[in-house]
Amino acid sequence: MTRTQGQGWSRPRINETGLRNDAILAALLALGAVTTSLLYERSGLYADVAPVWVWVIGLGLCTLPLALRRKYPVPVALAVGAGFFVCGQFAVPEALMINICFFIALYTVGAWESNRSLAMWSLILIAIAMCTWQIVWLIISSSDPNWLPGFSRVGLFSAFATFAALQIIMNLFYFAGALFFGLSAWRAARTKAVLEAQGRELELERRTSATQAVALDRLSIARELHDVVAHHVSVMGLQAAAARLSLDNDPATAKQALSVVEESAHTAVAELRSLVHTLRSPEPDEPGSTVGVARIPMLATEAQNSGTPTTFIVAGEPRALPLLVDVALYRVAQEALTNVRKHAGRGASAEIRLRFAEESVELEVTDNGVRQSLRGSGTGAGSLLPGAGLGLRGMRERLGAVGGSLETQRREVSRGPETSGFLLRATVPLAPTPLTSTPLVAGRSASTTPPTEQHA
Repeated sequence: MTRTQGQGWSRPRINETGLRNDAILAALLALGAVTTSLLYERSGLYADVAPVWVWVIGLGLCTLPLALRRKYPVPVALAVGAGFFVCGQFAVPEALMINICFFIALYTVGAWESNRSLAMWSLILIAIAMCTWQIVWLIISSSDPNWLPGFSRVGLFSAFATFAALQIIMNLFYFAGALFFGLSAWRAARTKAVLEAQGRELELERRTSATQAVALDRLSIARELHDVVAHHVSVMGLQAAAARLSLDNDPATAKQALSVVEESAHTAVAELRSLVHTLRSPEPDEPGSTVGVARIPMLATEAQNSGTPTTFIVAGEPRALPLLVDVALYRVAQEALTNVRKHAGRGASAEIRLRFAEESVELEVTDNGVRQSLRGSGTGAGSLLPGAGLGLRGMRERLGAVGGSLETQRREVSRGPETSGFLLRATVPLAPTPLTSTPLVAGRSASTTPPTEQHA
Protein backbone atom coordinates (compact mmCIF):
# COMPACT_ATOMS: atom_id res chain seq x y z
CA MET A 1 0.00 0.00 0.00
CA THR A 2 1.17 3.49 -0.71
CA ARG A 3 0.64 6.66 1.23
CA THR A 4 1.31 10.26 0.36
CA GLN A 5 3.03 12.83 2.51
CA GLY A 6 2.25 16.50 2.26
CA GLN A 7 2.17 18.82 5.22
CA GLY A 8 2.51 16.41 8.11
CA TRP A 9 0.66 13.16 7.30
CA SER A 10 -1.94 13.34 4.57
CA ARG A 11 -4.76 11.05 3.50
CA PRO A 12 -3.67 7.64 2.17
CA ARG A 13 -3.53 7.24 -1.58
CA ILE A 14 -5.02 4.02 -2.96
CA ASN A 15 -3.92 3.00 -6.42
CA GLU A 16 -5.87 0.94 -8.91
CA THR A 17 -4.05 -2.24 -7.92
CA GLY A 18 -5.17 -1.81 -4.31
CA LEU A 19 -8.80 -1.29 -5.31
CA ARG A 20 -8.69 -4.32 -7.58
CA ASN A 21 -7.19 -6.47 -4.83
CA ASP A 22 -9.89 -5.33 -2.40
CA ALA A 23 -12.61 -6.21 -4.89
CA ILE A 24 -11.12 -9.68 -5.36
CA LEU A 25 -10.88 -10.13 -1.59
CA ALA A 26 -14.52 -9.12 -1.12
CA ALA A 27 -15.66 -11.55 -3.81
CA LEU A 28 -13.68 -14.42 -2.30
CA LEU A 29 -15.02 -13.68 1.16
CA ALA A 30 -18.58 -13.55 -0.18
CA LEU A 31 -18.13 -16.90 -1.90
CA GLY A 32 -16.57 -18.37 1.23
CA ALA A 33 -19.39 -17.02 3.43
CA VAL A 34 -22.06 -18.59 1.24
CA THR A 35 -20.20 -21.91 1.26
CA THR A 36 -19.72 -22.02 5.02
CA SER A 37 -23.34 -20.95 5.59
CA LEU A 38 -24.58 -23.91 3.58
CA LEU A 39 -22.22 -26.19 5.51
CA TYR A 40 -23.41 -24.81 8.85
CA GLU A 41 -27.03 -25.33 7.82
CA ARG A 42 -26.27 -28.86 6.72
CA SER A 43 -24.58 -29.67 10.03
CA GLY A 44 -27.79 -29.03 11.99
CA LEU A 45 -26.18 -26.71 14.53
CA TYR A 46 -28.87 -24.15 13.85
CA ALA A 47 -32.41 -25.27 14.69
CA ASP A 48 -34.27 -22.37 13.16
CA VAL A 49 -32.40 -20.63 10.35
CA ALA A 50 -33.29 -17.26 8.87
CA PRO A 51 -35.01 -16.87 5.50
CA VAL A 52 -32.85 -16.65 2.40
CA TRP A 53 -33.38 -12.92 1.98
CA VAL A 54 -31.97 -12.38 5.49
CA TRP A 55 -28.99 -14.48 4.45
CA VAL A 56 -28.44 -12.23 1.46
CA ILE A 57 -28.65 -9.03 3.52
CA GLY A 58 -26.47 -10.26 6.37
CA LEU A 59 -23.77 -11.96 4.31
CA GLY A 60 -23.84 -9.22 1.67
CA LEU A 61 -23.27 -6.49 4.28
CA CYS A 62 -20.46 -8.51 5.86
CA THR A 63 -18.49 -9.14 2.68
CA LEU A 64 -19.25 -6.90 -0.29
CA PRO A 65 -18.48 -3.47 1.31
CA LEU A 66 -14.90 -4.66 1.87
CA ALA A 67 -14.25 -3.90 -1.80
CA LEU A 68 -14.08 -0.22 -0.72
CA ARG A 69 -12.52 -0.76 2.68
CA ARG A 70 -9.40 1.38 2.11
CA LYS A 71 -11.30 4.15 0.37
CA TYR A 72 -14.06 4.50 2.99
CA PRO A 73 -12.80 2.70 6.13
CA VAL A 74 -15.34 3.91 8.70
CA PRO A 75 -18.52 3.54 6.56
CA VAL A 76 -17.37 0.05 5.52
CA ALA A 77 -16.78 -0.91 9.17
CA LEU A 78 -20.28 0.30 10.09
CA ALA A 79 -21.80 -1.67 7.21
CA VAL A 80 -19.92 -4.85 8.11
CA GLY A 81 -20.89 -4.38 11.75
CA ALA A 82 -24.54 -4.10 10.73
CA GLY A 83 -24.23 -7.31 8.68
CA PHE A 84 -22.55 -9.03 11.61
CA PHE A 85 -25.46 -8.00 13.83
CA VAL A 86 -28.05 -9.24 11.32
CA CYS A 87 -26.34 -12.62 11.00
CA GLY A 88 -26.01 -13.07 14.74
CA GLN A 89 -29.41 -11.75 15.73
CA PHE A 90 -31.53 -13.47 13.10
CA ALA A 91 -29.83 -16.87 13.02
CA VAL A 92 -28.01 -16.78 9.72
CA PRO A 93 -26.04 -20.04 9.88
CA GLU A 94 -22.53 -18.56 9.65
CA ALA A 95 -19.95 -17.92 12.37
CA LEU A 96 -16.52 -18.13 10.66
CA MET A 97 -16.40 -15.81 7.65
CA ILE A 98 -18.42 -13.01 9.24
CA ASN A 99 -15.90 -12.83 12.11
CA ILE A 100 -13.04 -12.66 9.61
CA CYS A 101 -14.80 -9.93 7.63
CA PHE A 102 -15.56 -7.91 10.75
CA PHE A 103 -11.93 -8.17 11.91
CA ILE A 104 -10.67 -6.98 8.50
CA ALA A 105 -13.07 -4.01 8.60
CA LEU A 106 -11.94 -2.97 12.09
CA TYR A 107 -8.28 -3.43 11.13
CA THR A 108 -8.77 -1.23 8.05
CA VAL A 109 -10.16 1.62 10.17
CA GLY A 110 -7.03 1.59 12.32
CA ALA A 111 -4.66 1.21 9.37
CA TRP A 112 -6.20 3.44 6.71
CA GLU A 113 -8.42 6.13 8.18
CA SER A 114 -6.47 9.38 7.87
CA ASN A 115 -8.64 11.17 10.45
CA ARG A 116 -7.16 9.56 13.53
CA SER A 117 -9.73 10.97 15.93
CA LEU A 118 -12.53 9.56 13.77
CA ALA A 119 -10.74 6.22 13.58
CA MET A 120 -10.29 5.92 17.35
CA TRP A 121 -13.82 7.01 18.27
CA SER A 122 -15.46 4.84 15.63
CA LEU A 123 -13.54 1.77 16.82
CA ILE A 124 -14.40 2.50 20.45
CA LEU A 125 -18.09 3.05 19.70
CA ILE A 126 -18.33 -0.08 17.53
CA ALA A 127 -16.63 -2.14 20.25
CA ILE A 128 -18.95 -0.76 22.94
CA ALA A 129 -22.02 -1.39 20.79
CA MET A 130 -21.01 -4.96 19.98
CA CYS A 131 -20.07 -5.79 23.57
CA THR A 132 -23.34 -4.29 24.81
CA TRP A 133 -25.25 -6.36 22.30
CA GLN A 134 -23.33 -9.47 23.38
CA ILE A 135 -24.06 -8.84 27.07
CA VAL A 136 -27.75 -8.15 26.47
CA TRP A 137 -28.01 -11.26 24.32
CA LEU A 138 -26.40 -13.38 27.02
CA ILE A 139 -28.73 -11.97 29.68
CA ILE A 140 -31.78 -12.71 27.56
CA SER A 141 -30.51 -16.15 26.64
CA SER A 142 -29.88 -17.04 30.27
CA SER A 143 -33.64 -17.11 30.86
CA ASP A 144 -34.21 -19.58 28.01
CA PRO A 145 -33.86 -23.14 29.41
CA ASN A 146 -33.83 -24.60 25.91
CA TRP A 147 -30.59 -22.82 25.00
CA LEU A 148 -27.56 -24.71 26.30
CA PRO A 149 -29.73 -26.94 28.52
CA GLY A 150 -26.73 -28.75 29.98
CA PHE A 151 -25.21 -25.55 31.44
CA SER A 152 -26.12 -24.78 35.05
CA ARG A 153 -27.45 -21.30 35.65
CA VAL A 154 -27.30 -21.37 39.47
CA GLY A 155 -24.72 -19.30 41.33
CA LEU A 156 -22.24 -16.60 40.44
CA PHE A 157 -19.71 -19.08 39.07
CA SER A 158 -22.14 -21.34 37.30
CA ALA A 159 -21.29 -23.00 34.00
CA PHE A 160 -23.43 -20.52 32.09
CA ALA A 161 -21.82 -17.56 33.88
CA THR A 162 -18.40 -18.95 32.97
CA PHE A 163 -19.48 -19.36 29.36
CA ALA A 164 -20.75 -15.76 29.30
CA ALA A 165 -17.47 -14.47 30.78
CA LEU A 166 -15.51 -16.37 28.12
CA GLN A 167 -17.66 -14.83 25.40
CA ILE A 168 -17.05 -11.31 26.71
CA ILE A 169 -13.28 -11.91 27.08
CA MET A 170 -13.08 -13.32 23.56
CA ASN A 171 -14.86 -10.25 22.19
CA LEU A 172 -12.56 -7.90 24.07
CA PHE A 173 -9.49 -9.65 22.68
CA TYR A 174 -11.11 -9.66 19.25
CA PHE A 175 -11.57 -5.89 19.20
CA ALA A 176 -8.24 -5.22 20.93
CA GLY A 177 -6.44 -7.32 18.33
CA ALA A 178 -8.07 -5.50 15.44
CA LEU A 179 -7.19 -2.14 17.02
CA PHE A 180 -3.59 -3.14 17.79
CA PHE A 181 -2.78 -4.53 14.35
CA GLY A 182 -4.50 -1.64 12.58
CA LEU A 183 -2.63 1.02 14.55
CA SER A 184 0.64 -0.87 14.11
CA ALA A 185 0.13 -0.95 10.34
CA TRP A 186 -0.62 2.78 10.36
CA ARG A 187 2.52 3.61 12.32
CA ALA A 188 4.66 1.37 10.12
CA ALA A 189 3.32 2.93 6.93
CA ARG A 190 3.75 6.41 8.35
CA THR A 191 7.34 5.70 9.38
CA LYS A 192 8.08 4.26 5.95
CA ALA A 193 6.61 7.30 4.22
CA VAL A 194 8.57 9.68 6.44
CA LEU A 195 11.80 7.79 5.77
CA GLU A 196 11.11 7.79 2.03
CA ALA A 197 10.42 11.53 2.11
CA GLN A 198 13.62 12.13 4.05
CA GLY A 199 15.48 9.93 1.58
CA ARG A 200 14.14 11.99 -1.31
CA GLU A 201 15.13 15.19 0.46
CA LEU A 202 18.62 13.85 1.15
CA GLU A 203 18.97 12.72 -2.44
CA LEU A 204 17.84 16.13 -3.66
CA GLU A 205 20.25 17.81 -1.26
CA ARG A 206 23.05 15.51 -2.43
CA ARG A 207 22.38 16.32 -6.06
CA THR A 208 22.17 20.02 -5.27
CA SER A 209 25.43 19.88 -3.33
CA ALA A 210 27.10 17.98 -6.17
CA THR A 211 25.86 20.52 -8.70
CA GLN A 212 27.07 23.39 -6.52
CA ALA A 213 30.42 21.69 -6.01
CA VAL A 214 30.86 21.28 -9.76
CA ALA A 215 29.88 24.92 -10.32
CA LEU A 216 32.34 26.08 -7.66
CA ASP A 217 35.08 23.93 -9.18
CA ARG A 218 34.38 25.34 -12.62
CA LEU A 219 34.40 28.85 -11.18
CA SER A 220 37.68 28.19 -9.39
CA ILE A 221 39.26 26.76 -12.53
CA ALA A 222 38.06 29.68 -14.63
CA ARG A 223 39.43 32.10 -12.05
CA GLU A 224 42.83 30.40 -11.95
CA LEU A 225 43.06 30.25 -15.73
CA HIS A 226 42.09 33.90 -16.02
CA ASP A 227 44.65 34.98 -13.44
CA VAL A 228 47.47 32.93 -14.92
CA VAL A 229 46.80 33.52 -18.61
CA ALA A 230 45.76 37.16 -18.43
CA HIS A 231 48.80 38.17 -16.39
CA HIS A 232 51.46 36.53 -18.49
CA VAL A 233 49.80 37.12 -21.84
CA SER A 234 49.49 40.84 -21.09
CA VAL A 235 53.19 40.95 -20.31
CA MET A 236 54.01 39.08 -23.53
CA GLY A 237 51.77 41.38 -25.56
CA LEU A 238 53.34 44.55 -24.26
CA GLN A 239 56.89 43.27 -24.65
CA ALA A 240 56.18 41.94 -28.13
CA ALA A 241 54.84 45.36 -29.14
CA ALA A 242 57.92 47.02 -27.67
CA ALA A 243 60.18 44.59 -29.53
CA ARG A 244 58.37 45.26 -32.81
CA LEU A 245 58.71 49.04 -32.42
CA SER A 246 62.39 48.95 -31.44
CA LEU A 247 63.56 46.10 -33.66
CA ASP A 248 65.04 48.36 -36.37
CA ASN A 249 66.36 51.22 -34.25
CA ASP A 250 67.39 49.47 -31.03
CA PRO A 251 68.00 45.71 -31.48
CA ALA A 252 69.32 45.39 -27.94
CA THR A 253 66.06 46.68 -26.44
CA ALA A 254 64.09 44.42 -28.76
CA LYS A 255 66.19 41.47 -27.68
CA GLN A 256 65.59 42.27 -24.03
CA ALA A 257 61.83 42.57 -24.64
CA LEU A 258 61.76 39.22 -26.44
CA SER A 259 63.60 37.66 -23.50
CA VAL A 260 60.84 38.89 -21.22
CA VAL A 261 58.27 37.40 -23.63
CA GLU A 262 60.07 34.08 -23.57
CA GLU A 263 60.34 34.06 -19.76
CA SER A 264 56.65 34.94 -19.36
CA ALA A 265 55.66 32.20 -21.79
CA HIS A 266 57.69 29.61 -19.87
CA THR A 267 56.18 30.76 -16.58
CA ALA A 268 52.64 30.66 -17.96
CA VAL A 269 53.13 27.15 -19.34
CA ALA A 270 54.60 25.96 -16.03
CA GLU A 271 51.68 27.36 -14.04
CA LEU A 272 49.15 25.89 -16.47
CA ARG A 273 50.81 22.47 -16.24
CA SER A 274 50.75 22.69 -12.46
CA LEU A 275 47.06 23.60 -12.52
CA VAL A 276 46.22 20.75 -14.92
CA HIS A 277 48.20 18.29 -12.77
CA THR A 278 46.30 19.39 -9.68
CA LEU A 279 42.98 18.94 -11.45
CA ARG A 280 43.85 15.52 -12.83
CA SER A 281 45.39 13.90 -9.74
CA PRO A 282 44.73 15.85 -6.55
CA GLU A 283 46.81 14.09 -3.91
CA PRO A 284 45.98 14.84 -0.26
CA ASP A 285 49.64 14.87 0.73
CA GLU A 286 50.75 17.30 -1.98
CA PRO A 287 51.93 20.67 -0.72
CA GLY A 288 49.63 23.63 -1.17
CA SER A 289 50.08 26.42 -3.65
CA THR A 290 53.43 28.15 -3.54
CA VAL A 291 52.03 31.53 -4.53
CA GLY A 292 51.39 34.11 -1.82
CA VAL A 293 52.19 37.62 -0.67
CA ALA A 294 55.88 36.66 -0.43
CA ARG A 295 55.94 36.60 -4.24
CA ILE A 296 54.39 40.05 -4.71
CA PRO A 297 57.89 41.60 -5.12
CA MET A 298 58.37 39.26 -8.09
CA LEU A 299 55.14 40.61 -9.58
CA ALA A 300 56.50 44.13 -9.12
CA THR A 301 59.71 43.10 -10.85
CA GLU A 302 57.79 41.63 -13.78
CA ALA A 303 55.73 44.82 -14.07
CA GLN A 304 58.94 46.87 -13.99
CA ASN A 305 60.47 44.74 -16.73
CA SER A 306 57.35 45.14 -18.84
CA GLY A 307 57.61 48.93 -18.71
CA THR A 308 55.44 49.85 -15.74
CA PRO A 309 57.43 51.34 -12.83
CA THR A 310 56.10 49.67 -9.74
CA THR A 311 56.69 50.31 -6.05
CA PHE A 312 55.99 47.74 -3.34
CA ILE A 313 55.50 48.95 0.23
CA VAL A 314 54.90 46.86 3.35
CA ALA A 315 53.30 48.66 6.30
CA GLY A 316 52.69 47.38 9.78
CA GLU A 317 54.07 44.30 11.48
CA PRO A 318 54.19 41.47 8.90
CA ARG A 319 52.59 38.20 10.00
CA ALA A 320 51.89 34.77 8.61
CA LEU A 321 48.60 34.59 6.71
CA PRO A 322 46.22 31.66 6.28
CA LEU A 323 46.89 29.78 3.05
CA LEU A 324 43.65 30.78 1.32
CA VAL A 325 44.10 34.44 2.29
CA ASP A 326 47.74 34.33 1.18
CA VAL A 327 46.83 32.96 -2.27
CA ALA A 328 43.84 35.28 -2.68
CA LEU A 329 45.88 38.44 -2.00
CA TYR A 330 48.59 37.32 -4.39
CA ARG A 331 46.05 36.70 -7.16
CA VAL A 332 44.41 40.06 -6.51
CA ALA A 333 47.78 41.82 -6.79
CA GLN A 334 48.55 39.86 -9.96
CA GLU A 335 45.23 40.75 -11.60
CA ALA A 336 45.48 44.38 -10.50
CA LEU A 337 48.92 44.80 -12.10
CA THR A 338 47.60 43.10 -15.24
CA ASN A 339 44.82 45.69 -15.40
CA VAL A 340 47.35 48.49 -14.91
CA ARG A 341 49.39 47.28 -17.87
CA LYS A 342 46.28 46.83 -20.02
CA HIS A 343 44.39 50.01 -19.19
CA ALA A 344 46.57 52.62 -17.47
CA GLY A 345 48.36 53.71 -20.63
CA ARG A 346 51.97 54.26 -21.61
CA GLY A 347 54.16 55.83 -18.94
CA ALA A 348 51.85 55.01 -16.02
CA SER A 349 53.35 53.80 -12.75
CA ALA A 350 51.86 51.61 -10.06
CA GLU A 351 52.18 51.28 -6.32
CA ILE A 352 51.44 48.21 -4.19
CA ARG A 353 50.84 48.63 -0.47
CA LEU A 354 50.49 45.66 1.85
CA ARG A 355 49.25 46.76 5.27
CA PHE A 356 49.15 44.49 8.31
CA ALA A 357 46.72 45.60 10.99
CA GLU A 358 45.88 43.88 14.25
CA GLU A 359 42.69 42.28 12.94
CA SER A 360 43.00 42.58 9.16
CA VAL A 361 45.33 42.66 6.20
CA GLU A 362 44.90 45.14 3.37
CA LEU A 363 46.29 45.14 -0.13
CA GLU A 364 46.12 48.39 -2.10
CA VAL A 365 47.14 48.79 -5.74
CA THR A 366 47.06 52.27 -7.29
CA ASP A 367 48.19 53.77 -10.57
CA ASN A 368 48.36 57.19 -12.19
CA GLY A 369 47.22 56.05 -15.59
CA VAL A 370 45.72 57.92 -18.52
CA ARG A 371 41.98 58.64 -18.48
CA GLN A 372 41.30 56.31 -21.41
CA SER A 373 37.57 56.97 -21.52
CA LEU A 374 38.29 60.56 -22.65
CA ARG A 375 40.23 59.22 -25.61
CA GLY A 376 37.30 57.16 -26.85
CA SER A 377 38.83 53.74 -26.33
CA GLY A 378 36.41 52.64 -23.67
CA THR A 379 39.03 50.35 -22.18
CA GLY A 380 40.69 52.57 -19.63
CA ALA A 381 40.25 53.10 -15.96
CA GLY A 382 36.68 54.06 -16.49
CA SER A 383 35.92 50.58 -17.70
CA LEU A 384 37.23 49.12 -14.48
CA LEU A 385 34.31 50.21 -12.39
CA PRO A 386 32.79 47.47 -10.21
CA GLY A 387 31.32 44.64 -12.22
CA ALA A 388 32.90 45.86 -15.49
CA GLY A 389 34.74 42.62 -16.30
CA LEU A 390 35.77 39.14 -15.35
CA GLY A 391 38.89 40.38 -13.56
CA LEU A 392 37.15 42.43 -10.89
CA ARG A 393 34.42 39.84 -10.52
CA GLY A 394 37.00 37.11 -10.03
CA MET A 395 38.80 39.20 -7.41
CA ARG A 396 35.56 39.79 -5.53
CA GLU A 397 34.80 36.08 -5.61
CA ARG A 398 38.23 35.21 -4.30
CA LEU A 399 38.02 37.71 -1.47
CA GLY A 400 34.44 36.77 -0.68
CA ALA A 401 35.51 33.15 -0.23
CA VAL A 402 37.86 34.21 2.61
CA GLY A 403 35.49 36.78 4.12
CA GLY A 404 37.15 39.79 2.51
CA SER A 405 35.91 42.73 0.45
CA LEU A 406 37.06 44.70 -2.57
CA GLU A 407 36.88 48.46 -3.11
CA THR A 408 37.58 50.14 -6.45
CA GLN A 409 37.47 53.85 -7.32
CA ARG A 410 39.08 56.62 -9.37
CA ARG A 411 41.80 58.75 -7.90
CA GLU A 412 42.87 62.15 -9.18
CA VAL A 413 46.55 62.68 -9.89
CA SER A 414 48.55 65.62 -11.14
CA ARG A 415 49.65 64.45 -14.56
CA GLY A 416 47.47 66.69 -16.62
CA PRO A 417 43.82 67.15 -17.54
CA GLU A 418 43.60 63.82 -19.34
CA THR A 419 45.00 61.72 -16.54
CA SER A 420 43.29 59.86 -13.77
CA GLY A 421 44.46 57.15 -11.46
CA PHE A 422 42.67 54.07 -10.23
CA LEU A 423 42.64 52.57 -6.77
CA LEU A 424 41.94 48.97 -5.84
CA ARG A 425 41.82 48.02 -2.17
CA ALA A 426 41.32 44.45 -0.87
CA THR A 427 40.64 43.98 2.83
CA VAL A 428 40.51 40.63 4.63
CA PRO A 429 39.70 40.38 8.36
CA LEU A 430 42.04 38.24 10.44
CA ALA A 431 41.91 36.86 13.94
CA PRO A 432 44.55 38.49 16.18
CA THR A 433 47.61 36.24 16.41
CA PRO A 434 51.12 36.65 17.84
CA LEU A 435 54.00 37.64 15.58
CA THR A 436 55.61 34.87 13.60
CA SER A 437 58.90 34.32 11.84
CA THR A 438 57.33 33.28 8.53
CA PRO A 439 59.27 35.12 5.82
CA LEU A 440 57.36 37.66 3.79
CA VAL A 441 60.12 38.44 1.32
CA ALA A 442 63.00 36.14 0.50
CA GLY A 443 65.93 36.88 2.76
CA ARG A 444 63.88 38.81 5.37
CA SER A 445 61.87 37.74 8.36
CA ALA A 446 58.33 39.04 8.73
CA SER A 447 58.90 39.56 12.45
CA THR A 448 61.90 41.84 11.88
CA THR A 449 60.92 43.63 8.69
CA PRO A 450 59.89 47.23 9.41
CA PRO A 451 57.62 49.16 7.02
CA THR A 452 59.72 49.07 3.87
CA GLU A 453 59.63 50.47 0.39
CA GLN A 454 60.94 48.34 -2.46
CA HIS A 455 61.39 49.64 -5.98
CA ALA A 456 61.39 46.93 -8.57
